Amino acid sequence: MSSNLAVTIDDVRDAAERLSGVAHRTPMLTSRTLNQRVGADVFLKCENLQRIGAFKFRGAYNAIACLDDEARRRGVIAFSSGNHAQAVALAAGMSGTRSIVVMPEDAPALKLTATRQYGAQIVTFDRYTDNRFEITDRLAAEHGLSVIPPYDHADVIAGQGTTALEMWDQVEDLDTLVVPLGGGGQLAGCAVALRAIASSTRIIGVETEAGDKNRQSLRAGHPVRIAVPRTIADGVTGERTGELTFPLIQQLVDDVTAVTDDEILDAMTFLFDRMKLVVEPSGALAVAALLAGRIGQPGRVGVILSGGNIDVHRFAALVALARTT
Repeated sequence: MSSNLAVTIDDVRDAAERLSGVAHRTPMLTSRTLNQRVGADVFLKCENLQRIGAFKFRGAYNAIACLDDEARRRGVIAFSSGNHAQAVALAAGMSGTRSIVVMPEDAPALKLTATRQYGAQIVTFDRYTDNRFEITDRLAAEHGLSVIPPYDHADVIAGQGTTALEMWDQVEDLDTLVVPLGGGGQLAGCAVALRAIASSTRIIGVETEAGDKNRQSLRAGHPVRIAVPRTIADGVTGERTGELTFPLIQQLVDDVTAVTDDEILDAMTFLFDRMKLVVEPSGALAVAALLAGRIGQPGRVGVILSGGNIDVHRFAALVALARTT
């Protein structure tokens, strides 16, 4: 592993110490039906049961915990479609600091409401016409706030990587790890962890076909920007991969694949029907790829369910749509 990468295994282990007793140790579940359907031994890491309902809490809390006292006194700001928003709001409140979150005006109502209830001030924007980075940077400068990005931040990446450390402690000797992929913080962090403790494990990221910015970036050899994708997976609709996450993914990850909205719906329906798990579209990406046969020969495979933040009405509507297709 190159020594010039933004995050090391020591960073991930330090993050694990900060998160000990703070983040939930989420369960690993199995399904005989899933094993039979995909021809593998599958272990599901249920980050949909993490605090705020997604893995994002790990990175947000670690990043805020790493701030000095003066930075925490001034407060933090983040941009997010929902899960990172809630994570920053909760972590800021737990750390005694204020938070502003820049969120798309069409973000799911459940995520908007929860972010407010965790104590954040919300500033909305149009995800298709406004620039969330410019809005965030302007507000940060005006109010002297520390920016906590959803993925492109070393402390955030290290915090997300604790998921893989925890998985390996629960189930060793995985042949393959499959991770949902948006901006790449979770995939990059988990790759750093696994390459240090299980170097032969194959690592695969899964994004949407409509928003395959990482796959395109890997083909181009550098980060590329795409149009904001239109997909049911609202948690992974960013238009670019990260400057820090991309080199980690480029060097440490074996493959990136993509799934369609219909395949995501199939995964959500399977998880609900057969395992009684509620998983949001972006959280089901890895299972969607597995069910669609995109992972090759997975063997003993760990799969991250990255989030479960979806309200009952949208979940019912999506499941109903899946049953008609």
